[in-house]
Amino acid sequence: MRKGIIDRFEGSFAVVEIEGSTEDIPKELLPNDCSVGDVLTISDNKITVDKTETLKRKEEI
Repeated sequence: MRKGIIDRFEGSFAVVEIEGSTEDIPKELLPNDCSVGDVLTISDNKITVDKTETLKRKEEI
């Protein structure tokens, strides 16, 4: 399992920071309700928004 943070959207991709580097992930693989700054959990080709981590991160900013 990996964690990533959505940095931005470019065209049909989300640029996600994962473990110090960025990866372009097709938007169609992401949950419909995700947005910039959301923390993602990536495991077994399933991507979900970690709402608890996202809230903690947004409170710190």
